[in-house]
Order: sequence, then C-alpha cells, then structure tokens
Amino acid sequence: MSTRVFTCTPVAFGGGPDFFARDSGLMCRGLREIGCESRAVMPGARQDDDEPDLIRTEFANLESAAWWNAHQLDAVILYAWGSPRFRKVAAAIRQAGIFLILNQDNGGLISPLAGFRGWLAEQRILSGSGDLAGFVKRVARGLTTGLLVTDPMRAAHLRQGDVIACVSPVAAGHYRKLCRAYGGDRLARRVEVLPHPVQSIFRTDAVPKSRQVACVGRWQERIQKRPELMQSVIGEIIRLDHEVRVEIVGTDTPELEMWRRSLDAAHRERVHLRGRVGRNELARILRESQIFYSPSAFESFGIAAGEALCSGCSVVAGRSPSMASFEWFTSDGSGQLAETDDAAQHLTALQNELSKWESGLRNPELISKTWTSRLHADKVAERALELRANRLKTP
Repeated sequence: MSTRVFTCTPVAFGGGPDFFARDSGLMCRGLREIGCESRAVMPGARQDDDEPDLIRTEFANLESAAWWNAHQLDAVILYAWGSPRFRKVAAAIRQAGIFLILNQDNGGLISPLAGFRGWLAEQRILSGSGDLAGFVKRVARGLTTGLLVTDPMRAAHLRQGDVIACVSPVAAGHYRKLCRAYGGDRLARRVEVLPHPVQSIFRTDAVPKSRQVACVGRWQERIQKRPELMQSVIGEIIRLDHEVRVEIVGTDTPELEMWRRSLDAAHRERVHLRGRVGRNELARILRESQIFYSPSAFESFGIAAGEALCSGCSVVAGRSPSMASFEWFTSDGSGQLAETDDAAQHLTALQNELSKWESGLRNPELISKTWTSRLHADKVAERALELRANRLKTP
C-alpha cells in the first residue's frame, strides 16, 4: 500500500496550472512523482480551471478531525505560515492522528522573540524607505499585540506540528530561537529545513550560457521588488560592459517602459522587457543566462532564484536580514551577495560575478546539479518523507 500524503493550503486560491507550479500544489505533484498517493486540499467552491489533483471542501471541514481522519492519511503538509487564524486546522489534523509537517513560508523574523535586532531591521525594510510612521507603527504593534496575542496563538499552532519546516537554513535558525521561547528545546528540535519545490523543467540541458543577466519580478510591487534599484544597476552595467545583455521578465509597468526608452540606443538594444512569459519560456531564458539578479528588499524564499539555480545560473542579490534564503542560494560557488544593500554595491557584486563567469570560476552544470538535488519537486518530496521517517524513529 502506497504512502498517502496530502498538502493543504487553507486559503481559497485558484487551483489551476499556476497553483500546481509552486508551493503546496507543486509539492503534491512531487509526492505523486515519487509514488505517493497525494492530493492538494483547499477551501471554497470548485473553480473552472481547478486541476483534478485538487480537493475543494468547506473551510469548516479543515477544522474537523473526523473529516481528516476519513481520508486515511499518513501525513499532511500544511502551508499555513504558522498563522494564528489557522491553528484550529493544525489542531484538527493532529487530533486525527496524522503526521503533520508545518511549512513556514518566511525568513523566520516573524516575532521579536526570533531575534530582536534582526526583527527590528526587518520592520524597517517592510515599511519601505522613508516611512518612519509606518515603521514606528509596525514596531509598536509587534511589541504589544504581537507579544501578548499573536505569539501565544502562533505557539499553539506550531506545537501541533511533528515537523516545523522552514524554507532555508537561516530561517530555521530564527525558528529554533523562537521555538525555544515557545516550548523549550523539545519544540526547537522539531525545526527542519524543507525548501519550496522547483519544477523539473528548470535545468541546464547543457545549453550554452551567454553573457546574459536575468531579472524576474512583479515590478509593480515597488517596495518589495525595487524596480528603481534594478533600473539603476542595470543601466550602469549596460553602460560599463559592452557585451552583457539583460532579460527582464515580469509585469511591464509604464515606468519600466519609460526607463528603457531613456537609454542610449546602443544600450537599449541589449535590454529586453519580456513582460509575463510562460513557464517554458522562462526556463529557456534562465538556461541561456549566466546570472540571476534580484534587487528585492525582502523575499520569503525566492522561487525565481531557485528556478535560476536549477537552470545553472549563479545568483546576485543584496545582503539583508530579509533575504534569508539568499545566503544559502549564494553558497557552494553559486553566486554572491552585495556587501551593502545599495546600488553601488549591487553593481560591484554583479560586475564581480560576470568576471567569475569570464574566468571560468562558475560551472553551470555543477550549479544545476547541486540545486536540482535540493530543490526539484521530487527531491523535496523525498526530503519530506525522510523527515517523517526520521521523526517516527526518534520522537
């Protein structure tokens, strides 16, 4: 009898192909790929583009141990961010006697108890540059309602998990500190690393790399994705390096179009705004690129960076407490972080990384082999089953 493992997202997102290309949907597919019986579970009415792998149900059922018990499951991977409002879902799964893995889709600095200095720095970053009032409001809320209300309810959620799964080693370190505050070393020992999965279409296929930089983002989200920083850095690298080309993928904005038109003609022809592209086209762009550059101020994980690594790209980004996964992403000869999070140092890091490619110090096949073994959906699914097996051996 095969192992039955469901994934669950307790929010009524769409259940079409995009859902099954990442996070809990892709984890479901990875589990099926390695021979598990797996379905994804979400609340809400069935939608026209929902995939057959998806179970829709009333939200009340997600808080029912009897409903979960009826599915005769070996494990559930719950993508609920440790949120207090979903603690009853976690409790129902645990009450049903099902092994529960709690996915934590963040960098770990979710409470002052996870590390006060890092948490404080993240509040400033999340507030956006220059928003002092917003920063003060966030800090005040975290030190009052956060500590008195949110943290106790989050602790109640996390205590339900057999495994508290973090998406990067740095995030896991923050969670261990947080869990010691919530429940001592016994709870902290449940924290493990389980990254988000990446589709298998992201790989090298021995495609020759060109002197090309790829940037991928929702560019309308200015505070997080920082398109102005990207424009400043790319504008300079194009001016200084007469061979480099840049592929910018993601929602076009009027500001991006205006910026590209403002470039000198010789520079403009080496900067391409691709807009939103399909998954296969994105995979092609990443296979052909040497570097993935992220100007983001914060990322809970950075799936586009993971896709790039699996495609044999190295990664460049800013050094920041809110970019927890990128310290991992740039390890093992896979890229570098700017020493400070500003345009000058981002540019320097990008120049240095291009030089490493030119000098033969970056190996796309090795980068891809390293990261596909960690991030491809079947490998992440295998890791989830390994965590369950190890925990059942050593409670």
